[in-house]
Amino acid sequence: MVYDFSPSRAGEHARNFMGQWNGKLVCDDFAGYKASFEQGITEIGCMAHARRKFFDLHSANKSQLAEQALHSIAGLYEIERQARHMSDEERWRIRQEKSSPILDALHDWMLAQRDRVPNGSATAKALDYSLKRWLALTRYLEDGAVPIDNNQVENQIRPWALGRSNWLFAGSLRSGKRAAAIMSLIQSARLNGHDPYAYLKDVLMRLPTQRASEISQLLPHQWIQPEAGM
Repeated sequence: MVYDFSPSRAGEHARNFMGQWNGKLVCDDFAGYKASFEQGITEIGCMAHARRKFFDLHSANKSQLAEQALHSIAGLYEIERQARHMSDEERWRIRQEKSSPILDALHDWMLAQRDRVPNGSATAKALDYSLKRWLALTRYLEDGAVPIDNNQVENQIRPWALGRSNWLFAGSLRSGKRAAAIMSLIQSARLNGHDPYAYLKDVLMRLPTQRASEISQLLPHQWIQPEAGM
């Protein structure tokens, strides 16, 4: 897990962070990614963000249209639940067999509903979010290794997002970068099953004498916790 710190939400920061990487990016509709898609990165839409538009619409006025959209999207997530422990190839097959027909029907239904609602309405905005990004939202069908949403990453961001007011004043760009590096180590340690405190304590104690050629052994995915008493 890698975090980065930037002084603004300008698209140049996302492009600089990704560098020459050219793969599949699961994301929301953040405008800062648009230039990267033009340079070869493949956009994979996040179904959770599309669902959230209808969830908010239903919460606001109990919209039956939103309820129907949520029901269809729930069917897609049920298929993902069934495919959770499948191989990428098996997941691709079940998506083609079961998810694709649901998405085709959902798209046709959304187009029909969009013609019936006024421009600028909350319902139109919810429909437009999905319709304008439909190609990206359905690309996950093509690759069993690609998730339906970026919720896993969002969950890793949430602890820092919830405490955002605490780091409004990092002090400087350099301090912000340093904080992002520390967060990266802490969260990566957790993802690898380590106690972050034990990991950081051991790394800080070993750093002064660790050979430069062996420094990679202290990274979270390679670190081995010393046995008690050593």
